[in-house]
Amino acid sequence: MNVSILGIPMDLGAGRRGVDMGPSALRNAHLATHLRELGHTVKDLGDVDVALPETLDKHEEAGLVFLDPIINACRDAAGRVAALPKGTFPLTLGGDHSVSMGTVTGNALRGNPAGVRSGLIWVDAHTDYNTPQSSPSGNIHGMPVAHLTGLGDPRLSDLGGGWHMRPEDIVMIGIRSVDQRERALMQEAGILAYTMKEVDQLGITRIVDETMERLGSLERLHVSFDADALDPGLCPGVGTPVPGGLTYREGHLLMELLSETGRVTSMDIVEVNPILDTRNQTAEVMVGMAASLLGQRIL
Repeated sequence: MNVSILGIPMDLGAGRRGVDMGPSALRNAHLATHLRELGHTVKDLGDVDVALPETLDKHEEAGLVFLDPIINACRDAAGRVAALPKGTFPLTLGGDHSVSMGTVTGNALRGNPAGVRSGLIWVDAHTDYNTPQSSPSGNIHGMPVAHLTGLGDPRLSDLGGGWHMRPEDIVMIGIRSVDQRERALMQEAGILAYTMKEVDQLGITRIVDETMERLGSLERLHVSFDADALDPGLCPGVGTPVPGGLTYREGHLLMELLSETGRVTSMDIVEVNPILDTRNQTAEVMVGMAASLLGQRIL
């Protein structure tokens, strides 16, 4: 398989600095080497240009912090992903989770300017379904899924030129922290979310089976993996840690089973914060997750 790596070193959407170094941390954890050892052809496309927070006046516009530079970075990411040739697997590296507004959109638009019906598997401690009106912080990394489905500020929700995700084409796994008003929006949209309670009760195998029953017929499936989906004892280098996350084996099993479906066509790794990490542990764990999704097996 041809894998194209694209970094989006952005922490404008987060409340804490540091995730802009996530792409470098993942590369330093030998991401490309691991994928080549699996037999893939790997091309590193470098990074999207992102404005530095230190050069900007931090201001809030319509309940959104750093709106314009986030739009610019996400639009650039969407364009670069959409331009990748057919048969390429885009592996995009954040940065905070607001980058997914660009990457998910770009993957849906690849080869089809009008976009295709795509599925989204959101592996995260948070649903990220806030809007500017519901968000308690104004930080855009808590809003990408809402904007992908057409809610929120039209300057973010229309990055795809009118293409939006259908809520029924989204499955969330590992959820354990949801804001009160965000919860109401989720329920109204009807998005399927497996909280850690369901992970404990059902197990990863059944969750993947049910996910594929819902999304398996779609043309493209995108996995967006936030490092804070995993337990902070395993991945300490995240800005919004929530205790009680996915274990090492649950994370790998999830990726291995999704790989076996043969349906996943793209992936994000986001929210790796080296400033908060221990000896690049979080990046190394997330490189392992990507490797499992891309075919690594025990035997």
